[in-house]
Amino acid sequence: MSERQSTSSTMNIQRPRRRGPGGPMGPAFVGEKPKDFKTAMKKLIRYLSSYKLSLTAVIVLAMLSAAFSIAGPKILSKAITKIFEGLMSKVSGTGSGIDFEYVGKIILILLGLYIVSAIFGYLQGWIMSGISMKLTYRLRKEISQKINRLPLKYFESTNQGEILSRITNDVDTLTQTLNQSLTQVITSTTLVIGALVMMLSINLLMTVVALLIIPLSFSVVMLIISKSQKFFMQQQEYLGHVNGQVEEAYGGHIVIKAFNAERKTIEKFNIYNEKLYNAAWKSQFLTGVMMPLMNIIGNLGYVVVTVLGSYLTIKRTIEVGDIQAFIQYIRSFTQPIAQIANISNILQQTAACSERVFEFLEEEEEVPDTPNPEINLESIKGDVEFRNVRFGYRPDRIVIKNFSARVNAGQKIAIVGPTGAGKTTIVKLLMRYYDVNDGAILIDGHDIREFNRNDLRSLFGMVLQDTWLYNGTIKDNIRYGKPDATDEEVIRAAKLAHADHFIRTLPQGYDTVLNEETTNISQGQKQLLTIARAILKDPKILILDEATSSVDTLTEIQIQKAMDNLMKGRTSFIIAHRLSTIRNADLILVMDHGDIVEQGTHKELLRKGGFYAQLYYSQFEKEEELAG
Repeated sequence: MSERQSTSSTMNIQRPRRRGPGGPMGPAFVGEKPKDFKTAMKKLIRYLSSYKLSLTAVIVLAMLSAAFSIAGPKILSKAITKIFEGLMSKVSGTGSGIDFEYVGKIILILLGLYIVSAIFGYLQGWIMSGISMKLTYRLRKEISQKINRLPLKYFESTNQGEILSRITNDVDTLTQTLNQSLTQVITSTTLVIGALVMMLSINLLMTVVALLIIPLSFSVVMLIISKSQKFFMQQQEYLGHVNGQVEEAYGGHIVIKAFNAERKTIEKFNIYNEKLYNAAWKSQFLTGVMMPLMNIIGNLGYVVVTVLGSYLTIKRTIEVGDIQAFIQYIRSFTQPIAQIANISNILQQTAACSERVFEFLEEEEEVPDTPNPEINLESIKGDVEFRNVRFGYRPDRIVIKNFSARVNAGQKIAIVGPTGAGKTTIVKLLMRYYDVNDGAILIDGHDIREFNRNDLRSLFGMVLQDTWLYNGTIKDNIRYGKPDATDEEVIRAAKLAHADHFIRTLPQGYDTVLNEETTNISQGQKQLLTIARAILKDPKILILDEATSSVDTLTEIQIQKAMDNLMKGRTSFIIAHRLSTIRNADLILVMDHGDIVEQGTHKELLRKGGFYAQLYYSQFEKEEELAG
């Protein structure tokens, strides 16, 4: 859950990174290996068990399609034998020539076989595509739901691009490779077995000779795959570097220009691009050379089989048509073996992607809600108590050591202190983005762990230093915290936030669409919109984290007046670095190294002459120096 938002809602919209190419065959052929192939495939098989009826249909249809295809050469051999015998009888003058009626029947039978085979093949492909799409939909849905159940610490400790890659690249690759590999394994296995049976039915000696070619072909395939595997892995690695470099340069192009870093950026890109080029062409070259080598070996086999077959035909052991059928069966036997070898590479990628997806789905989730049905949200006044709170993002690094404070409903509380004192951490604990290690936080006497998280966060409105807006109209952005608000309520909130004037000067007013980077309005204007959003939400408790730091002095004064009106009657927590903005706070909590070192009003703390006074006067002296 990112802090870059201005309401209590936890939604975070991200634009997916585009997936780069993975060679001519697509990313399915990139040789990324899983950590544990067997475990990954077992999980995937269990996941696919809900589609077992459809998968059974795919298997049956694929086998039938291959079986009808296998029967073709044997039947065709009868026609060829009949044509050969007719020609020989015509030449010798002992017969009437070719029996075209018989040949015609064979051709019609073949046509029917191949049409039926094609129909079965189409049906299994159609069903498998449906399974793949259902799987993609289901995975993306579960990942989307999982994101909302993950604790904030996961997102703060995991690279954003890594999460996006699992949602987009890995799910896409998993379903694509599954679609390819499953049908190819079934079809290729059926073809290999069927072709071997048919070859044995024609002649045992020719089958033994043909099988001697297989180890040579298989050795060549495995040698090429072993060589190309590392280049495919390098290709995927440097593809990620190139994508990351382009995205980084695009997102930070203003900074790059400001520091004259164009040449350095281009040089860095060229290094990655050169490495990607070298890995890509080597991997594609080795993959491309596989089929020509297989063809050479196959052609040598055809020569040997043809010579042997001709000898056996002369001996009248087999018929002429059997030679043609046997050659076709050799092709039907050797090609699937090469495909199966290639499928092993695809399955590696399938397992690797499924492993990454299931790792994400099995991540530790937030502690489940244990809501107290006795809590009535409407009756919440806004009393807040921190009772001996102790917290650390890691058990060995405690940030909040022993924090205690009591805030009455309607009070305005300022939290101040140097960077790293724990101010923002207190807000994260209050919103229950993290649970305390020890102690408790109470609202109206109820431990916040008794609330449903959604109910708890509905009590809060937030305005952060880092504005968060999304690609949509200004009206929709203001309405984000209260979707059912009317246009009149939206305009009223904008007026209270002093945003109405600048909104009406825009070409489409409240219907102006913010672009994806929200760069078509200024930073100060963005902050005014987030303040309007919080005003519209009308929360019980308000959290302001440097809410006016991005606006000019005149606008800050106007916003401060609006904020004073907004904070009346509701509990407000203000995190501030500019201490001049919190002089009228009911209570100021001064934090240092995770503890409250002082508390009181502005005047009381100045009279004490302690840590707060040092902070205040140091800022005052700095402002005087800058003014001078």
